Parts: sequence; structure tokens; C-alpha cells
Amino acid sequence: MIEAIAFAITIVLPNLVLMWLGFFMQRRGEASKTFIDQSSSFVFKYCLPCLLFFSVVDSEVDYEKQIVLIVAGILVTFILFIGAELYAKRFVSRPADQGVFVQGVYRSNMAIIGLATVANAYGASGLSIGAVYMGVVTILFNILAVITLSRVSKSIDDTWVSRSTMIVKKLFTNPLILALLAAFIYKALPLPPTTGVIHTIGDLLAAVALPLALICAGASINLKSMLHLSGLCMQASIGRIIIAPIIAILVGIGFGLSEVHMGVLFLMVASPTAAASYVMAKAMGGNDVLAANILALTTVVGMFGMAIGAGVLRGLGWM
Repeated sequence: MIEAIAFAITIVLPNLVLMWLGFFMQRRGEASKTFIDQSSSFVFKYCLPCLLFFSVVDSEVDYEKQIVLIVAGILVTFILFIGAELYAKRFVSRPADQGVFVQGVYRSNMAIIGLATVANAYGASGLSIGAVYMGVVTILFNILAVITLSRVSKSIDDTWVSRSTMIVKKLFTNPLILALLAAFIYKALPLPPTTGVIHTIGDLLAAVALPLALICAGASINLKSMLHLSGLCMQASIGRIIIAPIIAILVGIGFGLSEVHMGVLFLMVASPTAAASYVMAKAMGGNDVLAANILALTTVVGMFGMAIGAGVLRGLGWM
């Protein structure tokens, strides 16, 4: 358990440092609103798509063997999404807050903290399983994010037809979804591996994604709001840190997942809220301050939940 907690800290600490840097820059007047807006747009349109594309293209996996795990992950995501939507419609009044709250509950940081923790637990074999899971579920994450965040654009004159058209348009123009679809198509076709200059450029852009996203998130943090126990930030964080892992365990038991697959499902779902959730909320007009606060609080606290949960599951022989 001590080793698990220590590992979680080493994974999360660099993210916290980058967010603190953004907060420090904002306090010193070195990160203006214009800087945050332009940087977030750059990450959303170019850096994150490269990160997702090459992470899927470079993975060596057997998709057919992971179908039960993927189905379980999709079910967990829908349960969290629908539950958060119902809660938001009942208890969250502002449209700009509703989608951000929902995204904070169901969307986990699989690409960084999730995959790294899986690799530590199970090595290369676990990492390949996690990469397939991440690739498929990330597409669902982004589709659901567009759906829930699109409520910000809703007006009195909207109809079901215009609303559906808007959602479909945003789905097919979303850079993250397009990058993932392109990656799966590339792997399905008999094409040569991506090497040389193209891969180098992609790697450079991908390397920028998380650091710049976290700096922008840190520059948007509102400490008073984040620490307000009755606020939306705390409510969404409870859903992400406590409720999401419990649902993952129950679904995993119901599907009869093996120890490795149960471990992958738990660690991927129990990860803190994804940094991409802030970028997506910023790009689609959601409450970016709330998104940044949820990201910060779940990143700080979520690692302890992951370590404790993993220790319990390992003790029970389920992971």
C-alpha cells in the first residue's frame, strides 16, 4: 500500500507543479485571459489530437481479446454519464455549469495517470490492454462531452432537429474524435508504421499537450471556489473519486473480469478528471473555472483513492 501511494504521488506531482506554475503566472499577471484562450485552442486543435493519434497507432494490441473489458468500460461510462446528467438537471441551475459538472464526474485521466498506473501494476502486457481500452473509451468520452457541453449553445428557438444537427456537426468536426477515428482506420489498413519526420513532428506536438493544458488550467483556478465544500467542484469530485471507482468494481464483478482486466478497469476509471476536460470545456463555452477547479481537486485527492482502492482489491484477490 505504501509503495502504491508513493507511486501515485510520483505520477501526480509533475501535474501539480505545472498547475501551480499556471496559478503563479496568473497571480503575477504573466498569464492573461488572451494567453489562456489562445493556448487552450492550440492544445485542443493540434496537440491533443497528435497525442491521441500516435498513442493508438503505436500500440501493439489484440482488440478482440479486450472486448469484454471494453464493453464493461462503456457500461461504466454510460452509468456515470446518465447519473451525472440526472443530478445536474435536478441540482445544477446554470447551463454553463451542467456540462462541466457531468464531464468532471464521468471523464477520467486515462491517457496519463491511468496508463502509467496500469503499467506499474502489470507491466507491458497491462499497458497494451490499457491502450486499447483508452483508445475506444476516449472516443465515447469525447462524444458524450460534445453532447453535454452543447447545452451552452441552446437558445429559445432551438428545435430537436436543429439541436441534433448541431451536435452531429460538432461531433464530426471535433479534432479529438477525428484523430482517434483516423488512428483506428490507419491501424486497420495495411499501411507502413509512422516513422521519420512525420512521427517526430507528431511527438513534439503531443509532448506539448498535457503541460500546456495543465498550465492553462492552473491559471484559471479559483481557490475559494475549489475549497468550498458545498460547491459544484466538491460534488463533482465526490462523484469522480468515490462513486466512479465503486461503480467500476461492481460492473467488473458483474462481468466476471479476470484480475488483470479488473485492475485495468479500476485504475482507468478511478483516475482523476482528465486534463482534456478543461480544454474541451474552454473550447465549447463551458465554465472553464469550474472545470479547472474539478481537475485540480481530483488530481490532488484522487491519487489516494486509487492507492487505497488498489490495495483493497489486491488484498481481496480481485486485482
